[in-house]
Amino acid sequence: MPDTFQYKVKDKSGKVLEGSLEAENAQLVVSKLRSMGYVPIQIQQQGGGASLQRELKIPGLSDRVKLKDVAVFSRQFATMINSGLSLLRSLYILAEQTESKPLAEIVNQVRMDVEKGASLSQALAKHPKAFNRLYVSMVRAGEVGGALDSVLLRLAETIEKQVELRRKVKSAMTYPVVVAVLVLVIVTAMLLFVIPMFQNIYKQLGGTLPAPTQFLITISNVCRKFWYLIFGLEIAAVVFFRRWINSEEGRKNWDAIKLRVPIFGKLVRKTALARFSRTLSALVRSGVPILESLDIVADTAGNHVVAEAVRDTQGAVKRGEPLSKKLEDHEVFPPMVVQMMAVGEETGALDEMLDKIADFYDQEVEATVDALTSLIEPLLIVVMGVCVGGMIISLYLPMFNIIKLIK
Repeated sequence: MPDTFQYKVKDKSGKVLEGSLEAENAQLVVSKLRSMGYVPIQIQQQGGGASLQRELKIPGLSDRVKLKDVAVFSRQFATMINSGLSLLRSLYILAEQTESKPLAEIVNQVRMDVEKGASLSQALAKHPKAFNRLYVSMVRAGEVGGALDSVLLRLAETIEKQVELRRKVKSAMTYPVVVAVLVLVIVTAMLLFVIPMFQNIYKQLGGTLPAPTQFLITISNVCRKFWYLIFGLEIAAVVFFRRWINSEEGRKNWDAIKLRVPIFGKLVRKTALARFSRTLSALVRSGVPILESLDIVADTAGNHVVAEAVRDTQGAVKRGEPLSKKLEDHEVFPPMVVQMMAVGEETGALDEMLDKIADFYDQEVEATVDALTSLIEPLLIVVMGVCVGGMIISLYLPMFNIIKLIK
């Protein structure tokens, strides 16, 4: 049976009209109103108290918007604007065709805000989970400079580079994590189930057990008797660690530790430098003021050490000092980065130099990931062999004395 929907629309002259229609669902109401030449502002089921946006939201689905979806949205948006489509028409098409339901809902809300007279950057700023400060600032600069399509393309390229960088880092970490979990499961199973079986055999035979075997049995007994306490301590440690790294001081110390970790510290540093260079380049090229650009870069740096260095540099720039001069005081920025940025400032091509730095560190990250992958695989196999093999050897050491014990 059709339901009654209250609607609020704008006609071609911009006048707001209200009324009601009967339809099977809200989408049919929207289609009918558009075929009549109206722009829907609000659709609400009579007596339901739920707006169109709320009705179309599917419970249980995450409202998280992926960076990859934002990159695709930006590239398509830029193409439509460049082709001469109006802003509202482009947003309507993008909301209809995007595969991400949360992003489609946000784009719909952005479109309605623009219809009400807000600028695109103002409408995007209301949705920080999908469009961060970097995105909003660049769109604002594109609106002011009349180059929205080129800015959106630049945003798409920047985000795509970030997505690719994350993928490379995750690929380097996936194998070690999987192997570590596998080793943990095997060791736990042996401590809880296998070792107690051998312990009963040893008791029947009598005699003195070798030190490694006795040590292994002691650990097994402790784990079996106090498993709940160990499990509770592990959960408490995880909760404490997460709270610590979410605190200001904890995040600062943890980011500093990550930069000092052997092997992986270099990967973290190169990733942070690539992100810093790519973001600052995109902002400078889009015409965002340098002080605002540095503020945004500090917020999106992803590492507290880099963020502090950028904020310190921002203060020096306010006093009239060159950007590259202050960065030289911070160890996280290598001399090559500082010198290339200095040349960029002198020649007026800072954005190009930053792009070159970002490309260089993207390649460095890829090379480091490949090297880590080839190095970690044999190391993890050795670790797994030592852990599991050591336990098996410890269990079978008493077997050499079984014949003597039986005699």
